[in-house]
Amino acid sequence: MTVQPRTDAELAAEPAAYWTGVAHEALIAFTRARQAELGFTQPAYWLLRNLSGHDLSADGHGMTLAELRQAMSTYLRPEDDLAAEAGTLLERGWLTRDGDGRLWITEAGEEARATLKRHAPAIRARIHRGISDADYVTTVKVLQQMIRNTGGATR
Repeated sequence: MTVQPRTDAELAAEPAAYWTGVAHEALIAFTRARQAELGFTQPAYWLLRNLSGHDLSADGHGMTLAELRQAMSTYLRPEDDLAAEAGTLLERGWLTRDGDGRLWITEAGEEARATLKRHAPAIRARIHRGISDADYVTTVKVLQQMIRNTGGATR
């Protein structure tokens, strides 16, 4: 068992990459567990969002799995199986597939996306509990500066 640093000086000496990695994994696991409790997966939600003209899709046009993978490349995880997720959404009637292999969100899928989106504030509130907006903004600004310092791009 390792002893965690307790003083500010000890924390200041800790590697940022370690803590950002631990935070990333914990936040993803927490979010996915809450979504699973509600009967959906994060990748399924992303599929609906990327196909919805009321969300991430600029035009609401259908997309192939390859196009969807590309659109989600910055946040898909290695274990995410978009083909299986799309199959589930097709079975639920939330997506359809045309003759060119493009997936399209259905009216039922749009309703499901809107319903699933309503759970996001509660998940966010749990993650942010005990953290002021000012502290959160400071944290994001610090992380953005670290990204710039290492040659990365921020949006």
